[in-house]
Amino acid sequence: MSTEGGGRVGQVREVTSLANPLVKDIKALALKKFRDQQNAFLAEGLKLVIDALDLGWTIRTLVFAKSGLGNPAVERAAARTVAAGGTVLEVTEKVLSAITRRDNPQMVVGVFEQRYLPLKAVRPAGEDVWIGLDRVRDPGNLGTVIRTADAAGAKGVILIGDTTDPFATETVRATMGSIFAVPVARTSLEGFLDWRKGFSGLVAGTHLKGAVDYRTVRYSGRPALLLMGNEQQGLPEALAAACDVLVRIPQAGRADSLNLAVATGVMLFEARRAALSLPGGAA
Repeated sequence: MSTEGGGRVGQVREVTSLANPLVKDIKALALKKFRDQQNAFLAEGLKLVIDALDLGWTIRTLVFAKSGLGNPAVERAAARTVAAGGTVLEVTEKVLSAITRRDNPQMVVGVFEQRYLPLKAVRPAGEDVWIGLDRVRDPGNLGTVIRTADAAGAKGVILIGDTTDPFATETVRATMGSIFAVPVARTSLEGFLDWRKGFSGLVAGTHLKGAVDYRTVRYSGRPALLLMGNEQQGLPEALAAACDVLVRIPQAGRADSLNLAVATGVMLFEARRAALSLPGGAA
């Protein structure tokens, strides 16, 4: 396997024991406490690892199953990891299963440095659309929102208050790699409200008491922030008061609300449609 490259030079190791300290450190990333201590997280799958490397994320460790030996794409990813100063671990499937907590794990797992965008760097312009999520609790919801933001061309996500970890393994899995493409900022409620004072674009929040049909909001010609509430409680009063418009998504059946990720997707694609000046309303 080639290990040549510029900059720092890493190393390649063969690991067969679950008691290996490197394996223990990687397994510990299943817990938020250790992700925060190490400022790291896991991403599973060769495509995700390659995408992350292409987008300039810092890889610390590449773990691959012995069955990956001879696979040109795996070997190129390993060479890039070593060239960047990272460590490559060639492991047994037993070790890989222990790391991923799956019986049939992906052939490749990467350990990357966490990356947050400072809130002060979030400066929407033009017809940029951002998403604000208040205290989102479910990793699957958060991951799906990030993936949907990527698909809809949103510029990023702002996490407000006590939210689930965007770098949890379950969240990263749900993003399907979009965690590497969509900037994520995090802030307190107070920090968000302070940032809001300097944002001159449209803030549209979904609310059960919203009086405006979401399809009638005019997004074109200005940046926008879509503010989505907590899964159980919706937007608190402080955030509702920070909105320029409170909207509702009409329901036709017995359900009185949508899943957070679904509602965010509906709002995002409507904002995209409206910004493209397709037929729409004028609120």
